[in-house]
Amino acid sequence: MSTIGFEVKDNIAILTIQHPPANALSTHVFNHLSAALDKVEQHSNLKVVIIRGDDRFFSAGADIKEFTALQNSAAFQSMAEKTQRLFNRMEQFHIPIIAAIHGAALGGGLELAMACHIRFVTETAKLGLPELTLGIIPGFAGTQRLPAYVGTAKAYEMILSGESITGREASSLGLVNQAVPDSELMETTMKLAEKIAAKSLPSIQRIMELISYSKSESFDAGVQAEANAFGTIFASDDAKEGVQAFLEKRKPNFKNN
Repeated sequence: MSTIGFEVKDNIAILTIQHPPANALSTHVFNHLSAALDKVEQHSNLKVVIIRGDDRFFSAGADIKEFTALQNSAAFQSMAEKTQRLFNRMEQFHIPIIAAIHGAALGGGLELAMACHIRFVTETAKLGLPELTLGIIPGFAGTQRLPAYVGTAKAYEMILSGESITGREASSLGLVNQAVPDSELMETTMKLAEKIAAKSLPSIQRIMELISYSKSESFDAGVQAEANAFGTIFASDDAKEGVQAFLEKRKPNFKNN
C-alpha cells in the first residue's frame, strides 16, 4: 500500500501523506512521493498540487527508527543528498505545490513543507526543526530554506533551541502564507488552488520557471555542505546517544563528541 494517497479534483492533484501514527518520513514515503510526482507529470491537464497529512499531523518528522539501520557517515550523507534532490524537484516543479499543514510539521516535515511553493497552516499547528535536541542536525535543506523565510536571526534561534513555533507565529514571520482555524484549512487551500487552476497552464508553467531564478546561487553550495555535515554529525557518539535516547523516551546524555 502506498504511503501517499493520490486524488484528482478537476485540475488539482491532492497528495496525502498516509504513514500513521505521525506520518513520519521514511525512505518508502519519499519513494512514494517521488512516484506521485511522476504521476502528476503524466497528467497533462493538472495545474496545481496540494500536499497534506492524514489524521492528526502533516508530518512529525523523519522516521528516526530508520536512522538506526544506517552504519556510517557516507550512508547518512547519501540519504540527505537523495532527499534534497527530491525537495529540489518539488521546488522546481512545473506547477505550484501547496502545503496544507495541520497538527505538526517538525524536522523533515517542515523541510518538506518549505520545499512547497505556498503554505497554509492551522493557527495551533507546531512547526520547527528540533534535530539538535537529538544531537543531530537538519539534513534536508532546512538550514538553507528556513533563513530565507524567517531571516537568519530567527533561524538561528529556532534551529539552535530546537523549539517549535505556532502556526500563528509562522504566519507573522512569513514562513507560511496564512494561518487559519483548523476547520478552514482545506477550504482555504482549495480556494486558492481553484483560483490558480482557472489560469492558463502555459502561463502558470512560465511563472514557475521565472520565479525559480530568484533563488541565490549559493543555495546549491549550502545544501551540499549541509549534506556533508549531516553525514559527519550522524557518525558521532552524541548522535548515536541522541537517537537512542529518543527511541527509549529519555533525556540524552551528551558527551560533546
